Amino acid sequence: MTQPFSLADRRATAAPRDVAFYRDPYSFYDAVHASAPAFFWENYGHWCFAGFKDVNALLRDKRFGRQILHLMNREELGMAPPKAHTAAFDQTEKYSLLTLEPPTHTRLRMLVNRAFVSRHVEQLRPRIERLAHELIDGFEADGGVELLRSFAAPVPAIVIAEMLGLPAEMAMQLVDWSNRMVAMYMYGVTYETELDANQASIEFMDYIRTVIAQRRAQPREDLLTHMLTAEVDGEKLTDEEVISTAILLLNAGHEATVHTTGNGVKAILESGLAPEALFADDTATEATVEEAIRYDAPLHMFTRYALQDVTLENGLSFKQGETIGLLLAAANRDPSRFAHANRFDPARTDGQNVSFGAGIHFCIGAPLARIEMQVAMKTLFDRLPGLKLANAPQYKNIYHFHGLERLDVQW
Repeated sequence: MTQPFSLADRRATAAPRDVAFYRDPYSFYDAVHASAPAFFWENYGHWCFAGFKDVNALLRDKRFGRQILHLMNREELGMAPPKAHTAAFDQTEKYSLLTLEPPTHTRLRMLVNRAFVSRHVEQLRPRIERLAHELIDGFEADGGVELLRSFAAPVPAIVIAEMLGLPAEMAMQLVDWSNRMVAMYMYGVTYETELDANQASIEFMDYIRTVIAQRRAQPREDLLTHMLTAEVDGEKLTDEEVISTAILLLNAGHEATVHTTGNGVKAILESGLAPEALFADDTATEATVEEAIRYDAPLHMFTRYALQDVTLENGLSFKQGETIGLLLAAANRDPSRFAHANRFDPARTDGQNVSFGAGIHFCIGAPLARIEMQVAMKTLFDRLPGLKLANAPQYKNIYHFHGLERLDVQW
């Protein structure tokens, strides 16, 4: 098979929708690490960084941010005007923690942060374990199952729904809305996809508005009520901010965890390593999950805007408003940082990763995601010791969100 990319003179061509590329972007990353860890990606039209040191530093560099329209207008940036047919989707993004900068980001994050600190989410461990067992009870006798929809997706979707105060039976509807919305981040998104994502956004917002009205009438001990009633410096969140934050938490609260769980199970089953050793105790389980997060990350590119004119130590200069791409998954496979970077090795002692980001936009749900994966994966392999792949899994045609189309297993 010919390589689905070209790389020369720090300029690369690699089509994110090319099947050979999105099924194996790591071959591209190997070439990048060998010749140009900082390179201009022609298909995207901006510079990208693949080295661990650079990505880790730039995630923390306050000269770059997720938002730019608070500093420059669309005309200055050469951006097209907003699309009328994606107005609802754009509304969900307007107050998203992922796209805001201080001080608005700081105020919003403070209001939801306490629900996701390690000591709080640790209390959810028994609930996650019960849920994992209940799901496995439902398919254990079948001898085989498509694991993503039957196990990997319901666990985080139900957990985040219950944290917000939404019924567990709504979880898979929330997953459907989320899947349709995140399709907007695909390279070369189609008009039909935009329409569908916008419709999903309308339905999602309408549902959250209904629940908000219920909570105003009857407050509960849940995260949604907390967002409606809590104050920072005497200010409460607006309904629009609550809706955006709730949708972000529901989307981010399951999407990456589903992919990482599926990718991790695949990696374990393909590695030939003994699951009983990988999940022998808490220490082994934590190490296995951390390696799964490093080895096959769920998010491959995270972009930033230059908030001012910037010149980096490597000599690259960026004007205010320019975009850069940070290749999280490539950084996790940087051979200058990790010994045998392309090997799945839970015993490694150099297992730091940037899958959850860094800096002020470090994933707020990282402690919860880690616990969900630790409990779900250990329970799965404990309950089904003969687990094996039923066929060769393939990755979905969404480069940014690196996950499997399906994961058929048997035992």
